Amino acid sequence: MKKTLLFLTCGLASFTTGCLHPKIGPQALPRDRSQYSVSLADSWKDLTLLNIVKVRYLDPPVYVDIGNIVSSYTLTQNATAGGTINPPGTGSNAILGGSVSFSNTPTITFTPLTGSAYIKGLTTPLSTASVFGAIRDGVPADSILLSSVQSINGLRNQQVGLNGIRPADPEFHRVRELLRDIQLSGLVRLYVKEDASKQQSTLMAFRRENIPPEMQAESAELRRLLHLNPDATEFKLVAAPLPSSDTEVAIVTRSIFGILASMASEVEVPAEHIAQHRAIPGFESGRTLPDIVPMIRIHSAKNKPDDSFVTVYYRYTWFWIDDGDLASKRSFMQLMQLFTMADTGPKENLPVVTIPSR
Repeated sequence: MKKTLLFLTCGLASFTTGCLHPKIGPQALPRDRSQYSVSLADSWKDLTLLNIVKVRYLDPPVYVDIGNIVSSYTLTQNATAGGTINPPGTGSNAILGGSVSFSNTPTITFTPLTGSAYIKGLTTPLSTASVFGAIRDGVPADSILLSSVQSINGLRNQQVGLNGIRPADPEFHRVRELLRDIQLSGLVRLYVKEDASKQQSTLMAFRRENIPPEMQAESAELRRLLHLNPDATEFKLVAAPLPSSDTEVAIVTRSIFGILASMASEVEVPAEHIAQHRAIPGFESGRTLPDIVPMIRIHSAKNKPDDSFVTVYYRYTWFWIDDGDLASKRSFMQLMQLFTMADTGPKENLPVVTIPSR
């Protein structure tokens, strides 16, 4: 009987441990890592959409980074056994008991984006090298120029103000189309070059040999619209309102906040919010203008949508992007990519908030 009780006790302990073992240790890593990754991505999407909507209401955007996630696992188990052995013929009895408890108490550290990190990350214009580097890496030129560039060689992009959206110069949109065609053809390349004083410059070079006639015509049209030297093959990219020579491409880029404001103007807000001056006029007020090109479409309603790519609740209203709206999803993804590309400099000793997650 004692041997039987010992065997059952050990079996009970092994059984309970075996059932819970996949929840802790190395087996938990793939599951927890993927789940945290999905949660982090979803929270970042929610925060980005919320900030776009807030800017439409002139509510300052706020970003909070997640600094650390520490997940602590606890497994407690015990097993008991007891029994009574009576003389032969009178019967015996045994009692088995056991309990197992498992807990997971992650601790998440939040870091608000403030001070100079906020200024550099949100209000400093993107570098020209970053924008055109994204084009070099395959991001559609027409899309990123629409969202990230304020002007190119004096041609102005559409601009958001308190009174609505100012249309772009018609030539600006044509330049976007031409650069996209040239990008797809492989006719242009971007690279960094050092001069004699070790100063780096970003150059845009056009290939001149083996060019199809239609691409030669588009290259010539692009040079004409930007007032570039028709015979030059290299053009220097500079951050300036206007070029100083016909071999420069002067670009004024937007900041992340500027991109947020542009996208915010296209948020569909309740009509009463516009009438009550709670939100600035947006895309609705300029919809009939031919030179207004939409970047993103963000819907709104009192009821939560059934199928969406990202959804937030703000001012008793649901705002969302349709999961089937690929153009809007691409613009939204580009904004998040540009935010990661923004140089926020070295990390500072910022205040942190640590919250145990239950």
